[in-house]
Amino acid sequence: MITSDAIIWNAPTGEHPARSASQRSYSAVAKGDLVEWLTVYAEDAVLEDPVGPSMFDPEGKGHHGHEGISAFWNLAIAPIEKFEFVIHDSFAHGSTCANIGTITTTFPDGGSTKTDLIMVYVVNDDGSVASMKAYWEPDRTMATYQKG
Repeated sequence: MITSDAIIWNAPTGEHPARSASQRSYSAVAKGDLVEWLTVYAEDAVLEDPVGPSMFDPEGKGHHGHEGISAFWNLAIAPIEKFEFVIHDSFAHGSTCANIGTITTTFPDGGSTKTDLIMVYVVNDDGSVASMKAYWEPDRTMATYQKG
């Protein structure tokens, strides 16, 4: 088990390029470090979080390249006070890793939500994330809202 202040890894830890990339991504988000986060992603990466149309991506086409991924950061990550990741399981094979987890987000007013999700990372030959798809339901997340 890997544990930090913001990341609890209860899943297999075997070395795998996509699993390592996912861990670097979680670490950068937990630290609030956009520059570090972008180093995890290929220049032409596509991020879908959540997959399909949402408040972050009304057309459901994903966020493309570092410009689109940075815009997603500013919309969805930067306003959050604190992220806590609990990874329950991780399946890595080929160029892909699928992690099952729960992310707790704490807002500046102290309120929080919990998101149960599956995050799928696909890396290119140099280990950079070419695609990240997060499968979760915004309505289920909002139903967990707790006032601060």
